[in-house]
Amino acid sequence: MTTALTWRRRVLLGTAGLGLCGSVAELAYHLGPPGPHVLPAPSSVAAAAAGLLVDADFAAHVYATLYACAIGLPAAFALAVTTGLLLGALPGIERAVRPVVEFLRAIPSLVLIPLALSLLGDPSATKTALIVYSCSWPILITTLYGMLEVDPLAKDTLRAYGFGPLAILWRVCLPSTAPHIATGLRLAIAIALIVSISVEVISGGTPGIGSFIVAAQSLDQPARALAATLAAGLLGLAATAVCRGCERRLFAWHRHTTGAPQ
Repeated sequence: MTTALTWRRRVLLGTAGLGLCGSVAELAYHLGPPGPHVLPAPSSVAAAAAGLLVDADFAAHVYATLYACAIGLPAAFALAVTTGLLLGALPGIERAVRPVVEFLRAIPSLVLIPLALSLLGDPSATKTALIVYSCSWPILITTLYGMLEVDPLAKDTLRAYGFGPLAILWRVCLPSTAPHIATGLRLAIAIALIVSISVEVISGGTPGIGSFIVAAQSLDQPARALAATLAAGLLGLAATAVCRGCERRLFAWHRHTTGAPQ
């Protein structure tokens, strides 16, 4: 009951804060100095956002962006978790490849868009490939950190009973690392949206929210472009909230064990 009340209170406070910021921005728009405004009025953005709710063209662009994320994220998840578990189980190899991992993950994915476009040619393939590349790093790193926190006593106990390395990895390492993997996945969701929309904005040759924003801006519809931008942010917020809710249900034992906040 306490958790439900806390959740409702957070939603109410967030809604109140959003309304307050919108009201202040609207007053600043109308009471500010005369002359051309850089941004459209918040009320016009809200009206444009309401129109997007029934816009079939925008819905198709949202679907294209989410489809690319739905293809790239599972591939990144499978690749990163498998690699992270193997590297975590083989400390010598992990130490050898750690400099390479740190170097590659430090390269911003957005600067790779022109290179990927020139190599792959197809913007849709570029979008999926960069999502896999960029989303693999947070999942891989959190998996590695999770492997470092596996209880060595539990592994030694299974070895004493004759279990092999694969059985130990499956029965001890994976369950213990699962909460860390879920955290990496939650971080990767936002990265997937950012990369997908960025490729759409730069390439302009593939449907998606980014292409919709560019088209709206080119047609001198800044309110519509900003509304689509806010919609992209809300999509990321909703996906992160769903992922966090799943974490709380699946890994309640982890919070009780570590004393993490509810």
